[in-house]
Amino acid sequence: MLDSVLPTEPAVFLVDDDEAVRDALATLIGTMGLQVHDYPNAQAFLQTLDPEAIGCLIVDVRMPQVSGLQLQEHLTQAGIDLPVIVITGHGDIDVCRRAFRAGAVEFLTKPVDELALLEAIGLGIRTHLARRSRRLVTQEAQDAVAGLTGREREVLRLIVEGASNKQAARTLGISARTVETHRASVFEKLGVDSLAQLVRVYLSSLETP
Repeated sequence: MLDSVLPTEPAVFLVDDDEAVRDALATLIGTMGLQVHDYPNAQAFLQTLDPEAIGCLIVDVRMPQVSGLQLQEHLTQAGIDLPVIVITGHGDIDVCRRAFRAGAVEFLTKPVDELALLEAIGLGIRTHLARRSRRLVTQEAQDAVAGLTGREREVLRLIVEGASNKQAARTLGISARTVETHRASVFEKLGVDSLAQLVRVYLSSLETP
């Protein structure tokens, strides 16, 4: 059966123009045993960002040149799915609303509640790992199904729809024995050994990565 392996260990990316805040939060986050990468501004972060990185981003709202919300919007437009935790020294409800509309995991005001931040980081990383796992499974399933012949894909579709070998044979105008041969090949190529696994792979292949 398809088996996905995520490419990197989770990390926390911290963007804040206040060095004292970065140092304090990096020390706190380090207690979770996570890698922490901190940056003084959005530009420095974007220059080194690996789009495939797994983890979450903590970003201050008010920064020179590129604000935290602008950075969040930039990542969304670029298709980078890194979960974002927004922090600010000014609890502005409109800013909070914008952050959540853009998909922020949490919005915290300074001084940041340590427990709330650690919980938000945990949620962000769990969400990102689950999202990436689904994406990998979807891509692997699509690649596997793409490796089938046209006839095998037809047989696969009919199997998933609940057709018996005889029903599939009548639909395709071939013998039941030929359907059985294609069926066996489909199971082998997709690396599954049960109908339930077959259906799972097929449905995964229909999702958007």
